[in-house]
Amino acid sequence: MGDLTMPALLVRAWDALLAVPHLGLYLAAGWFGYLVLLGGWIVLQKREPVATLSWLMGLAFLPYLGFLIYVVFGPQKIKRQRLRRARTRVGLPNIEGQTDGSDLIELGNLAQATTGLPPSTARDVRLLIDGAAKYQALLADIREARNHIHLEYYIYDPDVSGHAVRDALIERARNGVKVRVLLDAVGSSRSRGFFKPLLEAGGELAWFHPLQLGRIWQRTWLNLRTHRKIVVIDGRVAYTGGINITDDENEQLRSDAYRDLHLRLEGDVVRALQLVFVEDWAYATQSRDFISAVARAMPEAEPGPHIAQVLTSGPDSSWEAIHRLHVSTIHAARHRVWLVTPYFVPGEAAMMALTSAALGGLDVRLLVPRMSDSRLVTLAARSYYDQLLSAGVKIYEYGPRMLHSKALLVDDGIALIGSANFDHRSFRLNFEVSMLFQDEGIAAVLAKLIESEFAHAPRVRHDRKRSLFRDALPEALARLLSPLL
Repeated sequence: MGDLTMPALLVRAWDALLAVPHLGLYLAAGWFGYLVLLGGWIVLQKREPVATLSWLMGLAFLPYLGFLIYVVFGPQKIKRQRLRRARTRVGLPNIEGQTDGSDLIELGNLAQATTGLPPSTARDVRLLIDGAAKYQALLADIREARNHIHLEYYIYDPDVSGHAVRDALIERARNGVKVRVLLDAVGSSRSRGFFKPLLEAGGELAWFHPLQLGRIWQRTWLNLRTHRKIVVIDGRVAYTGGINITDDENEQLRSDAYRDLHLRLEGDVVRALQLVFVEDWAYATQSRDFISAVARAMPEAEPGPHIAQVLTSGPDSSWEAIHRLHVSTIHAARHRVWLVTPYFVPGEAAMMALTSAALGGLDVRLLVPRMSDSRLVTLAARSYYDQLLSAGVKIYEYGPRMLHSKALLVDDGIALIGSANFDHRSFRLNFEVSMLFQDEGIAAVLAKLIESEFAHAPRVRHDRKRSLFRDALPEALARLLSPLL
């Protein structure tokens, strides 16, 4: 038998398998048990009927392979409630909300009920347009750090921009500042060996949901990523928004860098962003004592004039807070809804909100990239155009660069800016963070910015030329995959 080649051995093994009595019966029984057990498990999770039926069909027609796909990409929930409840035990201050008696109180109450983070205030809010403005401000604040620097990013690339931030962190770490960096294990995978000098200087590094495909008894979190961008410096200054740390978002280094938007914040609201980072770090490192240690280091902050509220969402909560606040804010609109997003793959509730606002006579505008960095997502987004245009929504496609800004402007006093795209992945799968402002000054700045973008974004017309095989059919097929995008 040692003289047999590998193909010959495989043929003999196959013949032996076929010789097993009642093989077909055994395979059918195994397939039936597989469907009953796994199908029952999926049904008991009580997901949307269409999604549940899709997964059941996948399991039925792709035996075992369908199960592997479900394990990696299927709906998953993470239990982090104990960490979230810890905020009251460790003494992190409850942020007292300020309201003006307006009809917008309901939005603040909804946000608090779904995230556990009450309304707060900001003493200073700066909108940073594009990466160069963000990096300049961030590096200046890092150099002023005296106690700690906390960073959480989806993408941190080991390029020119990444080196500049890392080297600034190393300098502060050598001077006794506690530097903690939390990176997504998929988005920042290229920078794994890049932070060795920071660790040698005393900094700390943690990875969010590192891949553990070899541990077959433990379900992988490959599809659940932290898409948050958070920096907190000494508990007094915070950054959040859509800009990662990469040359792809630095227009001083690349003429085709993404067009994007970020925030620099001071005041009470920094405490809430600190808490979001603390919970993510404690979850990633399993270091519960870290929560109380940071709580003791939080400085007192005076209330500011800008009403601001941190919104968080992720697969550790079934409330889909950022999705819910987008929809509720659109429903609260009285005369204007302007939405800016790089990835537009809405669910039924979001589409209903946008079309209802337009049908009701409101000024509803959607600003998206002419071509995003994912052709599949671009095609899926365009599959919604006809319905939006029929309802009266004005659609603009931004052309000079890839549009990566994520913002919602409602009327003259509500602005929502953050890391979340207007799609299923951001609303349900990713860990995201956004800021809700009820402030006319901030809304006016955002309105001026969006208006300037329209000059570089031709409007999509209802009578645009379209081809069945080049446009309509690819868009329809891409839409079938929209729950997975």
